[in-house]
Amino acid sequence: MFEVFSRSYYLGRLYVTPTDGDHALMHSEQHERINEAVYATGDGLERLDTPLVMKLESQHFPVHGAADIPTNTLALPESMVEGAEIRNPPSLREVFLARRERARQLLAFTGGRQTAGNRPDEDLRNAGT
Repeated sequence: MFEVFSRSYYLGRLYVTPTDGDHALMHSEQHERINEAVYATGDGLERLDTPLVMKLESQHFPVHGAADIPTNTLALPESMVEGAEIRNPPSLREVFLARRERARQLLAFTGGRQTAGNRPDEDLRNAGT
């Protein structure tokens, strides 16, 4: 689903659709598999429910798992979908997934969360690739 893009990111394609919730979401089992493959270190018992950090266009955001989201779909709060200029959701889009170290840096800027109407800090949006 995701392939190496750079030292900081993987690149993948997901269907992007709006959600009424406050957080970016993807299917919980898919979230856990990606979390294990990309963020787990293999050292002891590790949590697989920590947020994935993704980037769509210039916005970075944490992504949580939810059982009611279809696989290969990224559900974003309405305000984020509007900001990404998605015309007819669900829309297949290129999405960047931050690698483990990059994700730690980015989550440190936001404290690991984002709420609707509260986009990531300017520092996080402009953190670059």
